[in-house]
Amino acid sequence: MTHSDPRETKTRRSFLKESAAGAAALGSLSLARSAYAAGQETIRIGMIGCGGRCSGAAAQSLAAGPFVKLVAMYDVFADRVQTAREALRRERPGQVEVDDEHCFTDFLGYQKVIDCVDVVIIACASKFHPMYAEAAIRAGKHVFVEKPHGIDPVGVRRMQAACDLAEEKGLSLLSGLQSRFQNSYRAAVERIHDGAIGDVVAMQSMFLRGPYRLEPRDPAMTETEFQFRNWYHFRWLSGDDVTQSLVHNVDRMAWILGEEMPSWCFGLGGRSSGFGEVYGDMFDHHTAVYEYASGPRLYALCRTQVGCYNNSGDVIMGSKGVCHLDRGRIEGERPWRFEGEHNDPYQAEQTALIEAVRTNEPINSGFHMANSTLQTVMGQVSCYTGKPVKWDEIAASGLQFGPAPDEASFATPPPTTQDETGNYPLPYPGITQML
Repeated sequence: MTHSDPRETKTRRSFLKESAAGAAALGSLSLARSAYAAGQETIRIGMIGCGGRCSGAAAQSLAAGPFVKLVAMYDVFADRVQTAREALRRERPGQVEVDDEHCFTDFLGYQKVIDCVDVVIIACASKFHPMYAEAAIRAGKHVFVEKPHGIDPVGVRRMQAACDLAEEKGLSLLSGLQSRFQNSYRAAVERIHDGAIGDVVAMQSMFLRGPYRLEPRDPAMTETEFQFRNWYHFRWLSGDDVTQSLVHNVDRMAWILGEEMPSWCFGLGGRSSGFGEVYGDMFDHHTAVYEYASGPRLYALCRTQVGCYNNSGDVIMGSKGVCHLDRGRIEGERPWRFEGEHNDPYQAEQTALIEAVRTNEPINSGFHMANSTLQTVMGQVSCYTGKPVKWDEIAASGLQFGPAPDEASFATPPPTTQDETGNYPLPYPGITQML
């Protein structure tokens, strides 16, 4: 990905200060401003995906004001639609106006949701995020789309094109990379930009946790349906864990570095202790090391193993101090601790989106969301192949995991199947070729 944004001509320090200020403004918009977009007194939202993340985002959108109404829902599994509808009715009574005719489950149901709403909330199998966002923007709808913003270079480029189209059409497109709406992060990043830790030398980012929950295999399911039901566990649907989890950390580091992307990276990863279908065809540990033309290095680690040390924090090491970003603390020549109000960044971003729609003042995350995702794809591919990967190389690559999202359905032959041991085949670093 490349930028054509005029902000590139500014210095890193000035860009970062303005970017932090902009994020702060988005996160603190007041609903006291009573202007409605085009005089409309109801903002209709629809869900594409009815799992926990999309349900959470929808609840937060409804919490932005009683004028927000949920009117349509889509998921490829009917039970998820019904479960999510009942849960949201209990949580936000009076704001869930989804009748049975607006509960969609066929593979074209996403378009039916788009057709009857003002704002589309997308959080489902990550493979489909760019396609659904593109369709909604083409239809003139505002969009919230969960991370990651693609699972391969082809998908990420599609998402960037959707971001560019949203800007052209004056529509809001908001990323699920919610860290930029978190008060403690904004305050810490502002101090880093102001030189509190001197020049950034190195960064350590971690997303260390146990494996995703597996939904039991139903004998009535086909293999493809089982993989859709457990899409987190299969790289053709999720992109694996660097792209799926570390994208939050990588995006925060991109924010700190003024949206600078690494020139190259190398990675190492594999499966060491997790076996069986709960791990699908994904690695259970990854390390990606990114090098930047301006000098710093990012050491990014993720792991999905049971009974191990867990941590999801970031440590930014500078020439004059160290910032523990998740703790809101700086140690060194200019020590500091965040003492402001701790907010819910998930709620803040949904409130910002609804306010942008009401006031007809669009917000667009296109300046960072695709690039941050592509950086994780870069690291993921390096872990799979064991080879160094250059930014220009991954940005131009035609790599696509599995069939195109437009062609994927329950009728799709499963791209991967279990071997005689009950495990799914994995990439072999040093042997597997992808680029």
